[in-house]
Amino acid sequence: MFTAREYVKVGSLEEAWELNQKRTNVIAGGMLWLKMGNGQKGTVIDLSGLGLDQIQETEEEFSVGCMCTLRQLELDPGLERAFGGIFRESLRHIVGVQFRNCATAGGSVYGRYGFSDVLTCLLALDTWVELYKGGRIPLEEFAKMPYTRDVLVRIIIRKDGRRAAYGSQRNTKTDFPLIACAVSRKGDSWQISVGARPKKAERICLDGAGKTAAELAKEAAGRFAYGSNMRGSAEYRAHLAEVYIRRLAEKLEKEA
Repeated sequence: MFTAREYVKVGSLEEAWELNQKRTNVIAGGMLWLKMGNGQKGTVIDLSGLGLDQIQETEEEFSVGCMCTLRQLELDPGLERAFGGIFRESLRHIVGVQFRNCATAGGSVYGRYGFSDVLTCLLALDTWVELYKGGRIPLEEFAKMPYTRDVLVRIIIRKDGRRAAYGSQRNTKTDFPLIACAVSRKGDSWQISVGARPKKAERICLDGAGKTAAELAKEAAGRFAYGSNMRGSAEYRAHLAEVYIRRLAEKLEKEA
């Protein structure tokens, strides 16, 4: 458990950004991962008073405030209607309902953890992040950036008509995933993201015209790099990735 010298519930994003420029200060989301660390922080910055805990839907996109919980994403009827069950499926394995009622979307995305179901899911969609100083940038670009002192304000998911599906393999029910896969389809264009390799999720785009689900899966799985850790070997992960991508592609083909 860490300790902190000060706690500030900020009144504006500008105040949050200014406080966050000091290296020893930290922005707190749900604090579920942060509390696992040791050491002392300078100031804990709380964004909960800024109204960033809502999911807003327009005709073009969903805007997810950084303080929205994973449970909100899991249960939102608009996301369910637009993208099928990808959010519900990707989030339901994360520890338990109590945990998902605390963990925030902003913290999950900003952390860019290798085991992140959230990042894997969002990369398969047309997703952007909005930074206070950096503006809107594609999530794929953000995931590759080094950590900065900017403030992640919200996550933008565009409604472009694609359908998506998610699958993961775990050694035990609430453990970190051994492999995580998300697949989306819009016409013959496929976006495939694979996380927990055990590296953080990455995305590729493929033209699926004239290809079977098995051919698509074999090509996609071969484009990712895999590693070994206590949960499984690189070879096992590569095999699982191909299996899950094929299953998800077949599911989307049946829906189409």
